[in-house]
Amino acid sequence: MVDVGRDEQVVVARLASQMLAGLPGTSVEGVVGRLLAVQAQDGRGARLSVRSRSTGLKVADVDRALSYDRSLIVSWLNRGTLHLVRTEDYWWLHQLTAPRLARGSETRLRQLGVAPAQSARGVDIIIKTLAEAGAQTREQLRHLLQRLGVPTDGQVIVHLLVVATATGAVVRGPMAGADQAFVSVAHWIGTAPRALDSDEALARLARRYLAGHAPAGAADLAKWAGLPLGDAHKGLAAIANEVVPFDPLLHGWASRGPFVGKHANVVTVNGIFRPVALVGGRVVATWGLPGGRVTVSPLEPLPAFFRDVFEWPHVDAHGGWLIFRLPPAELGIHPTGDGAGPAAGPRTATRSCT
Repeated sequence: MVDVGRDEQVVVARLASQMLAGLPGTSVEGVVGRLLAVQAQDGRGARLSVRSRSTGLKVADVDRALSYDRSLIVSWLNRGTLHLVRTEDYWWLHQLTAPRLARGSETRLRQLGVAPAQSARGVDIIIKTLAEAGAQTREQLRHLLQRLGVPTDGQVIVHLLVVATATGAVVRGPMAGADQAFVSVAHWIGTAPRALDSDEALARLARRYLAGHAPAGAADLAKWAGLPLGDAHKGLAAIANEVVPFDPLLHGWASRGPFVGKHANVVTVNGIFRPVALVGGRVVATWGLPGGRVTVSPLEPLPAFFRDVFEWPHVDAHGGWLIFRLPPAELGIHPTGDGAGPAAGPRTATRSCT
């Protein structure tokens, strides 16, 4: 979907996608939602990932979202690694990736000498205990299983928990001191919403992945999500021509003059809004998606740097904005009005489609 070729531009664009350049997040849920899934096998690292992409957030904010707000959970998703996700995203990500994880852990349990009947009993005990007794740490569950004669040595307990998680009955929820406890899904976050069909889920995955990782292609998505390459191609193909033409930007005020300036013809006599690109908040070009690839048609001379920037857009979580953010100074925009662009109050410059 994206021809990844210019290393320097790829780095700049991906830093923007990852919220490591440009406007920082102001909420834990906003940062995690942008990235979709944050690597979380190391809890301290996951918290640092959120803090480095935000302003004003602390470790306690992440823990509060896990323990009190229940807006975030940690679970084995994607390629078999623990990930921090928004609770609302858990359901469909689990649906896409959990079956593959369960098969891998069941195979590993047999290799570790645990009979299928023992594994099944251990998983049943875990699910029943969490439903009846509430949150339990891994060590609490290990001791319980040992007392009941279920093997837990080495990595056995981990794979039992993965299989229990893959059933959709178990996730990691609140913090219990330095540990994160396991909880019953039904008791902690309620019943599952309507399941997405496979094509719908893959399209959502592709859209959300690009929001936090663009520019990227099918091989990148497949590796990140732990899905077959064919599924990644299918998801990206499903969103290749997505355009939301009626963005509120040109609808919200009596006069569009501050945005469109001399390019009023981007709104036709029939009231149709042409997709436009903004630099410094001002319309400077139109754009299209022929064949799923962004093309930009300048309405006025553009600095070379801006032309390069336009080659590396990404679609955000709403599906209708193509956004590239950098600190204004990087774009030649300065508070004094000096440089290549107009005076800028915002911390970032944004280019969008409307």
